[in-house]
Order: sequence, then C-alpha cells, then structure tokens
Amino acid sequence: MNIPFKFKMLVATGVLAASIAGLAPSSQAQQPYSSYWYPKDLLTWSSSQDKDAPFNRASIPLADRFSGQKVNPKASVDPKVMALSIMNPHTSNTPSQGSNEFNTFTFGYWQYVDKLVTWGGSAGEGIIVPPSADVIDAGHKNGVPVLGTIFFPPTVYGGKYEWVKEFMQQKPDGTFPVADKLLEVANYYGFDGWFINQETEGGTPEDALQMQTLIQYMKKHQQDNMQIVWYDSMTNKGNINWQNALTDSNQMFLQNKTEKVADNMFLNFWWRDMQPSRDKAILLGRSPYDLYAGIDVQANGYDTKVSWDGLFPGGTGNNAKVSLGLYAPDWTFSSSKTHDEYYMKENKFWVGPNGTPNNTETTDAWKGISNYVVEQSAINHLPFSTHFNTGNGHFFSVNGQLMTEEPWSNRSLQDILPTWRWMTESKGVALQPSIDFTTAYYGGSSLKVAGKLNAANATNVQLYKTDLLVEKSTELAVTYQTPYKTSNIKVGLTFADAPDQIVYLDAGETQENKWTTKKLSLGQYAGKRISSLSLFFSSDSEIADYTIHIGELSVYNTNKAKELPAVSNLDISETDFKEEIYTDARLVWDKLDADVQQYEVYRVLPSGQKEWLGATSNNAYYVQQMKRDNKEDRTTLEVVAVNKQYQQGQRTQVHFDWPKYPKPVAKFTSDTFVIMPGGKVAFTDLSSEVTEQRLWSFPGGTPSSSTDKNPIVYYDKEGIYPVTLTATNSAGQDVNTQDSYINVTTDEIALARNIAVGKTTTASSFVSKGEAPEFAVDGKVTDNSKWCAVGSGPHWLTVDLGSSSRLKQFVIKHAETGGEGASVNTSDFTIEVSEDGKTWSEVVHVQGNTQAETTHSIPVTSARYAKLTVLKGTQGGDSAARIYEFEVHGVQK
Repeated sequence: MNIPFKFKMLVATGVLAASIAGLAPSSQAQQPYSSYWYPKDLLTWSSSQDKDAPFNRASIPLADRFSGQKVNPKASVDPKVMALSIMNPHTSNTPSQGSNEFNTFTFGYWQYVDKLVTWGGSAGEGIIVPPSADVIDAGHKNGVPVLGTIFFPPTVYGGKYEWVKEFMQQKPDGTFPVADKLLEVANYYGFDGWFINQETEGGTPEDALQMQTLIQYMKKHQQDNMQIVWYDSMTNKGNINWQNALTDSNQMFLQNKTEKVADNMFLNFWWRDMQPSRDKAILLGRSPYDLYAGIDVQANGYDTKVSWDGLFPGGTGNNAKVSLGLYAPDWTFSSSKTHDEYYMKENKFWVGPNGTPNNTETTDAWKGISNYVVEQSAINHLPFSTHFNTGNGHFFSVNGQLMTEEPWSNRSLQDILPTWRWMTESKGVALQPSIDFTTAYYGGSSLKVAGKLNAANATNVQLYKTDLLVEKSTELAVTYQTPYKTSNIKVGLTFADAPDQIVYLDAGETQENKWTTKKLSLGQYAGKRISSLSLFFSSDSEIADYTIHIGELSVYNTNKAKELPAVSNLDISETDFKEEIYTDARLVWDKLDADVQQYEVYRVLPSGQKEWLGATSNNAYYVQQMKRDNKEDRTTLEVVAVNKQYQQGQRTQVHFDWPKYPKPVAKFTSDTFVIMPGGKVAFTDLSSEVTEQRLWSFPGGTPSSSTDKNPIVYYDKEGIYPVTLTATNSAGQDVNTQDSYINVTTDEIALARNIAVGKTTTASSFVSKGEAPEFAVDGKVTDNSKWCAVGSGPHWLTVDLGSSSRLKQFVIKHAETGGEGASVNTSDFTIEVSEDGKTWSEVVHVQGNTQAETTHSIPVTSARYAKLTVLKGTQGGDSAARIYEFEVHGVQK
C-alpha cells in the first residue's frame, strides 16, 4: 500500500434578528480545513483550542440499514466490502464543509460498501488523518461507518520509525496518550474508528507486542461501535513483511487467544487463494468475513487483473471465502477527464458493464461489485425524501427557484441516491434514467428519464429498496417537470408481504413546463411495509424525444411535520475583509432541539433578493468569499432550519457593516520587460477591482497614453522607459509609476529566455513514465506535468541544453504550482552547471524554501548542462522530489 504521495433580539414576521450594527469584525476568518497530525502534534490538540474543530464535526448519526430482498441471485449478504478511498485530493488544505467547486469526488454507491476508510496521510503533511465532516455525514446517512487513517509510510516515502515509537508510547499507569487522543478525536468529530497501516521499517518483536497491546487498549476504552482495522504489513517480529493472508506471523493483530484485537484485517494485494486465510480465521474463532482480501484498483480500476475465483468461487458471492477490500476505488474519479466519464466509470465499477445490478452476466472479468454483494438500504424510517442530489451542482435551487448560479460541492447535502442504478422494465425499448445536473427542484441535480415513449415502450424505473411502515396519515409525493402534457406517471410500490407484486398508484397526466407536485394518500395500506419504490411512465401517443425530470420523491406522515423555530444566538464570530469589497465569515448558532435535516445560509441582497450561500447539518458554517454588492454599507445573512420534509422554518438574521468604500490601488504588469527595437509590449491592468477609470502613460512608446484596460505598446528606439498607470473612482485615485520598467535593447543576454523546454533530460530516478524528468522541461504545469522521484534522496535532474550557452537565471516551479499542498514544496536544493557533464560548479544553494515558485539569478555563466539536486524534498519528512518545471534562462551560443 505504498503511496507516493457572532445582540439585540427582534421578532418580526417569523424572523429572529441579531444585529451587529456599527461593528465590522476584523479578525481573520479564513477557510477552516480538516485536521491532520503527526503523533506529537496530536498530543497537543484540543477541540477547545482548535478554532477549526467546530467546523469539522459530523452531525448526522450513523443510520441502521438492512439488506432486504436481493435482485441478483449471484449476490450474497455474507461477504462485506471495505473501500479505502482517497476522498480528498490532499491531506492538507481540505475544506471542512465543501467548496465552491463542482468537480468533487461525490461517491454515491454507498449501498455496496460496509465500511469506508478515508485514505490520506503523507510524511510531508501528517500521518494521522480523520475523515472530513462531509464524508462522515454522507456515509452515516447511508448507514456506512467511516474511518480515519493512521499511515506510517515506508522509509522510502519519508517514514520515520520514531513516529511509530511516539505512537506506541505508554505511561507507567498503563495508558497510551496517543491512543487516548485518537479516541477523543473520533468521538468529537463523530466518526467510527481508525485504519492502522504500519509500513515503516525498523520494528522489533517487542514493538509488535506493544502495538498489539495498544490496539487492545483502544478496544477496551473506545466508544460503542467504534472499529479498528489493521493492515497486513507488520508481523509478530516487528518487521514489514506483507503476508497477503492471515498467517501465524500476523494473526496477533486480529486475535490474541480468546481476545479480539482488531475488528478487521485488510490483507495485502498479492494473494491468489483466500481459502487458507478463511480456515485460519475460523480456527481462531473469528468470522472469515472479518478478513478483507485487498485489491489495488488505483492504477487500472475495473481493468485490474484479479484472482476472482480465489475469493468468489464460481464467480458469485454465495460461496465467498472472505470479504472484499478495495484500495482506491476513487480511480473512477481521478482517471476521468469529465464528470460524465466519471459517472460512466463509477456505474461500471460498482454495477458492472451491463449497467444494471439484476443482470451481471458478462464475459468481462470485472462483473461489478453488485455481482457479489447484496445492495443495502438505510430507508427504513419516515419521512423519506430525495431530490436525487449528489452533493454538488453548477447552481442551487430551492423548491424550484434558482437561489445561486455559483458552482458548489458539499457531500453532507447528498441525498440517499437510488438503490438500483439502473433497473428498468419495459415490453419495448425502455426509457433511460440518469442523474442530471442541468435541472433541479431542490439542490443541484435531479433524476432525468428520457427516450422514445409510446404505448409499447412504457417503462417502470425501479429506484429504491425500502422498509417503511405505512400509517393512516402516510402520503407520497412526486414532483416533476416535463415539456409534455400527454404522458402519465404512476408510482410503483411493493410491500413486504408480496415483494414481487407491484402496486401502481396513478399520479395522473403530466402538466407542461413547470414543476408540478402530485400527492397520493397511502392510508389504505396502513400497517403494511413498503419494500420498494418505482416510477412508471407511459403515453398513448408517441413522443420521440421524451424527457422528464423528477425533482422530489417523498413518503411522509402528514400529521407529524412541524414548522421549525428560528435558531438562537446566531453569531458572526469572524470576518476577513479583503480590498474592502470581499469578505468571508464564520457563523455559529445554537442547535435546535428538533428533527433538523439541515440549516441553510442565505445572503439578503440590497434588492431584497436572497442568495443561497450554503447549507450544513452542523451548527457552525463557513461562508466563503462574498463580494460587496456595489457600494452597500451593510450585509444581512440569514440562517433557517429545514426539517426532514425540506420545509423551511422561521428565520434568524445577522448583519455586518462594510468598511469605508476604498479608492483604487493601481497595479500592472506586462508580458515582457525587455524587447528589441520595434518590438511590442502587452500591458495588463492589475488594479483593484473598484477601479472605474484608468489612464496609462508610455513615454517613448506608441501610443504614448491609453485608457484601455490592457493596451499594447510599440517601442522603436533603444532605451529604458518608465510606465505610469493612474486608477480612479468616486473615492479617489492612485498613481503607480515604475521607472526603468521597459528596456529596449539589442543585448542578447538581456533578451534571454527559457532555453530548457524540450531539451534532453536525465534523472537519478522517477516514479513512473508519467512523471519522468522530461515533464520538468515541457513548459507547462497543468495535467500533473512534473518530475517526481521517491526514496531517501538526494534526487537529481540534469538538462542537456544541446550546446554551450550563456546562462543568467533559473526558475523552479515546485509542488504547489501544480495544485499540491504547500507542505510538499521543495525545501533544500542546489543548482550546478557544467560544460562537459562531468565537472560541475555549484551556482545556487537554497535551504528552507517554502515558496511555490523560486527565481535564482546568477552572473552570466557559460555551460551546456544544468543540474538540479533536491536535498530535502518537502517541508516535512517526505523525501520525494516534485518539480513541475525547471527553467534555464539564457542564450545559446
């Protein structure tokens, strides 16, 4: 599993208002991020001292769930599935409550997963990583326990055995301080346990025994239902030796005589037959399904070669030898260039190439996880409501009204998605269901059903496995939108006493081009239990391109919905004004003692229009950057609680005042600073956003002045010329003059450019062909274009410029320029030059760098070769080198 890697109370019209009139909070709000630690850091952590901690708490309790009737005879309820998923791209800088980016790994096939481990951690960032709150909430809503990761990296990836020792330190009173902190963190943040992956070399038999004692200590002192999973790496001798099975060498971490140690063991990937491990587990008095046979799908996904018969004899889950462990099933997301591609891969991975869980017959080796395990459901309590919301969107709608057109993601808001994706029944060519991100009734997505519809193609779409008790007051509602009036909708129900018999309830003929809600009483079925929900679409006349969006499907008791009161003690605890026209904010309030689905946060614009800012099931929320609306003096924020039927309660408002409207700040840059006579310079205005007018002055240039925002200027004669930009608005003006800004010259060295692009490279090593040294001189930092080398280092990269050249400067683009965390920017490095590639002269030596991009000028030096040597690859213990671009500026002779 080695991975390179804020009071004044007013009540009016149901609004409880808290005012901060005349006060503009000035403390730094800042984006709260998810936690991560080294062992010593964890010992100093306190939820009362960590100002981000309240934002990192999950608020949705772990739901119970059931298996019910299976749709695939090959699937079994015995084997379990554990997913070790990289839910967030980095250990550091993971926003606590989602972000303003649509493109997020919003995993939605929870019905096939029994445990989800949020994989993370690195030597350079931190090795103890709790799950982010949004992932916990999404998992819990679906009845899936979510675990954090403790990752001791191999030495080659910066692992230090002292971290293992610190982790296992025991006091004379028998307590383990780090273990106690791990339990405290899990309890406070609300997740379900830890996955321990100890792969750092250097252990002894005494260390192995100490690790076993620590795990037993955690089990003895843990909260109810907390789980510990051990990874097959460390043995009873303390060394790292992957067994790929349950053996005498690693059984001590699963079972100690009659005492359970870990709840589960995740077995390494290089197995062929799980029968010996099954036999061993039974001999130890453990269920064989406590073992998870690992499959590494990070590189190839459903094209991974797997010894399926060694785990699932006969190609079914009915005779499964042990359970199934999946490492990095997030491959479906990370390997996709578009969201559509991700959804296609996700369905094939979990359901199979046929795209339906009730038919997994295929000649493909990968038959989909639904071929082996029975899908589970947490829909066993009323009310149940879904908007087919995936937890991200390009906009957000509330009851059909568009509340923001900004992209967003927050997995806490994900609905329980359809159990079966997709199961359709038709006598002709069935309509096709899909999740659609162009239309939504509540949230950012909806269920789209489309295709050719006529009498022969009438289609039943099986959606949800349920276990819902019907009462006399129970009602079902479906909300839809379609351009067609000539189609009909029915709701299909099956009941537990006759699960194979669908009862259809007629919702009538569709209405045209508006969101329409049809409500159906279920009182006649009082006492029965609904075992499934489906939707049936038909039309007597043919509709060649039929499309309908289902915005909501709900089952509820009409006598139990109550309007929620307003939240109290709503407080803007912090803001952070930037350029006096932007700010973010941290909001906190008291939780309601009521059944709340979520709290929604709105901004009330000067026009009175409301803009959705976000939502959370928590009572703390970070409002991301807001822009001042023209020259408004005060902004009003509003929080409203929403019940389980998505009915909004009373509202609470809070206000903050903006600083005095600012005058502009004049700033500019240009595409070049040195040109030959007759050349041109493209100027870019970087003045503050409040600039209303601008005036440029270009002595020596043509034109000599301009009011354009980004003018192009020509210079005919050699010389050094100033540039002036005056920025003006109603509050004042600012003048920025840069003397000696443009150099018009015929001096070749002054005109030097990066001459390393496309040149021949060599390196001490590299991780893979996709991260080879040539990617450090390809002139780009996008698409993960970098040279990466792992191991203890130092690591070096050499560029052959092809001929002797006059060099004057180097530019290095480190990990952060490519989107990685600042913690993995190169710390220590040297640059050497040579004429023959044998005798080298050091021209740059840097220690303690933290920047994403560094520039290093040198006296003009003749050389053909340039060598970058990475002495310390990151800000922490990770020794890997990550160079996105190595620029060599000069002139070739």
